[in-house]
Amino acid sequence: QVQLVESGGGLVQAGGSLRLSCASSVSLFSVKSMGWYRQAPGKQRELVADITSGGMTNYADSVKGRITISRGNAKNTVYLEMLSLKPEDTAVYYCNAKGLFRDTWGQGTQVTVSS
Repeated sequence: QVQLVESGGGLVQAGGSLRLSCASSVSLFSVKSMGWYRQAPGKQRELVADITSGGMTNYADSVKGRITISRGNAKNTVYLEMLSLKPEDTAVYYCNAKGLFRDTWGQGTQVTVSS
């Protein structure tokens, strides 16, 4: 069973940066893709970015150019580099793994951007 643990969330000022980490219990090559989602109060959970086992990345239009998803050298960690953060980026960020037969979610990490 795939297990995901997120870390790196916190409180930052607008314009600041943050790096979120998602540690997987299995190699990232064992899943179809890894992604970061976020859910703000009163809003639906939305995709922020994802990366396939082949390295193809995809970003939401709202974060494109400010956020980068990448894989660690150990191949069991996915990072989300967040730059020029805005108050509207405030949300709980969740790591997601899309496996061959099953999807897995992490427990989430809070990101709060103050103005």
